[in-house]
Amino acid sequence: MGKELPVIPSPQQSETEEKEELTYSRVFCAREDSPPLRLLLDFLKSKNQIPLIPKMEKEALEDWDWVHISLGYDRERKPIRLFCIRDRGTYQDVFETEKVGFTNRLSAFDDVEAQIAMECIDKSHFIATTQMVKNDVSDEGYDFNGWILEFFQENCNGIVQIDGQGFYSPKGELVVDMEEAMESGKDIGPTRKTDEAS
Repeated sequence: MGKELPVIPSPQQSETEEKEELTYSRVFCAREDSPPLRLLLDFLKSKNQIPLIPKMEKEALEDWDWVHISLGYDRERKPIRLFCIRDRGTYQDVFETEKVGFTNRLSAFDDVEAQIAMECIDKSHFIATTQMVKNDVSDEGYDFNGWILEFFQENCNGIVQIDGQGFYSPKGELVVDMEEAMESGKDIGPTRKTDEAS
């Protein structure tokens, strides 16, 4: 079973504030096991990013079976929540729902890129999923999120998917544009519920 790591507290929010609109991005990863979080943190530091993480035991950063962590990029902004949704363990049901949902969405496309994306999803063993508060994230936050996605794409043989956009090649090019499909009502997969599951 995976370990849930401590969460960075979010900046104070008023009780009258409306429900936050969340946005998700994910990397479907073919590697069998996720890398330890220490490798992600080292990668971010090598890209001149300073991840703000809660104080935790050194051993926790070396575990491959982590489940969730919050990564801050600015003390005045809400952190990016990172989930590791595996084909076994805590989020196995979410993993299966995600695979089926995105395979169904991609089946509406008849191009080669969509077929390759479906093959990548089919071969995936875990999904690295980031969750951001849409009206709070800054340009620096989007950049920080991009580095997180790049780490998993490069190190875990993954394909990137961003909600409201689509699937991206390893070169960062949008290869399956799903924005139009969503607007036209073709996007019929499940909605994300990881924020309620944690």
